[in-house]
Amino acid sequence: MNNTDRADKLTAIYIEMREVIRSKEEEIKEIKAQQDKISEKLDSFFGEKGESLRLQSGTVSRRLHTTYQVSNWDEMHNFVLEHKAAHLLEKRVHGRNMKEFLEVNPEVVPPSLQVIRKHIISVRKPSKK
Repeated sequence: MNNTDRADKLTAIYIEMREVIRSKEEEIKEIKAQQDKISEKLDSFFGEKGESLRLQSGTVSRRLHTTYQVSNWDEMHNFVLEHKAAHLLEKRVHGRNMKEFLEVNPEVVPPSLQVIRKHIISVRKPSKK
C-alpha cells in the first residue's frame, strides 16, 4: 500500500469517526435536555434554605450560580481603568485582535506574550461530480 492509499484510507476513517461523533452529540443533546427537565423538577423539592436532600438513590444538592454580563464594553473599560481593577476581567488575549495588532505593529512585542502555533488538519468528504 502506497502513501496515497494509506492517506485515503485514513481520510475515510476520519470522516466515518466524525459522523459517529455528530450522531452521538445529537443523542447527548437530547439526554441533556431531559436531564435539565429533571433538574427543574428536583429544584422544586427545595425550600427557601434547603441546600441538599439525602435520598436512597443519592444526594441532591443545590447551589446558586451567578454570571455577570456587560452591556457596554466602553463603559466597562473606563470603569476598570478608573478603579485600577484589571483583575475584574478574565486573563485571555483576543487572538484575532492580537494577530492584527502584531501585523500592524511588527516592532512592538508585548512583554511575556507567548505565541503557540499548531497545524490543524481539516477533512472534507469528496465533492460529487
